[in-house]
Amino acid sequence: MIGKNKSLTFTSLFFLILISLIVNSYIFKSLLIINIFLIFSSISLVVTKYGLKITTQLNLLQNIRDEGPSLHLKKNNTPTMGGIFIILPFLLLLLIVNNSFDFVGISLLFFCTLSFFIIGFLDDYLSITKKKNTGLKSNEKFILQALISILFIIYASQSNYISPLIAVSNSWSIDTSILIFPICFFTLVGLSNAVNLTDGLDGLASGCSSIVFFGLGTEIFIKGQKELIIYGLISYAMSGLCIGFLKYNQYPAKIFMGDTGSLTIGATLGSISILTNSLFTLFIISGIFIIEALSVVIQVSFFKITKKVFKNGKRVFLMTPIHHHFELKGIKEQKIVENFWKINILLVVLGIVLKINL
Repeated sequence: MIGKNKSLTFTSLFFLILISLIVNSYIFKSLLIINIFLIFSSISLVVTKYGLKITTQLNLLQNIRDEGPSLHLKKNNTPTMGGIFIILPFLLLLLIVNNSFDFVGISLLFFCTLSFFIIGFLDDYLSITKKKNTGLKSNEKFILQALISILFIIYASQSNYISPLIAVSNSWSIDTSILIFPICFFTLVGLSNAVNLTDGLDGLASGCSSIVFFGLGTEIFIKGQKELIIYGLISYAMSGLCIGFLKYNQYPAKIFMGDTGSLTIGATLGSISILTNSLFTLFIISGIFIIEALSVVIQVSFFKITKKVFKNGKRVFLMTPIHHHFELKGIKEQKIVENFWKINILLVVLGIVLKINL
């Protein structure tokens, strides 16, 4: 499955997830697992292929920021807002299953996904119209994300979807008491921005997202709760949508997902984990996203502290998010992405093993 040079490409990642899903289908005795992945990966492939032509015709082109690595300037005018071809089929899926499965929970998921999709869409659209990689201001974006997250948490709590007991395994939970509310808020807003920060190299965010959604779907099936099975299938569908998009997003990318995709993917991961009490596992399998976000926090904090103390700001990394640090170290973009995928796969394995054995 992995070539002679042991590289992990779109094709090998696709078949790795596919084989894992075939195993899951056998273990959980459900052909829907493999079918929904294949259906939505195919939908994503077709929609992205033809959508790419539309985005090019509409001049929905990426403006690369000057502050990034100079090598990225060649990516200027690459079609963007490709997240549309991931998120719209997903929203359609939610509308289809809404009347048959857990109406309130699916409605909450639809509300959160659609709302973050609109924020990402506005951010990308403003960047394109300004012809500069600055859409919504950071405070404007945060306020919108915060309002949506608070509304989601309030209604989810009123509908008994939020429990202070975070499930570590089927027999062990951590009582967070009232802290569950800031934890949920951090999960939605933090993960949304973390995936957004990760989306800086061709195929990095889309590949990792496909892997994480696979892990989340598997974790939900392991729970063995019939009322949650739909969320496992939805996660597998999103894994398929992300891997289908990766076909055109891998290096050299023919299209970028933009904030339209990355902000929404993070929020969708967070909302599904809240509705299914999968927070503990999500924090493990989303390790790449968390590390990317932490690298930015560490860099900014260290710079401000050293500037205040020594009157001269110092940096921990050459550039953040951390994938840019490795770029400036001279590591090829494809190699960084490949290694991050491999780490993400190991984190998913770790999350599932802990879920089963704790």
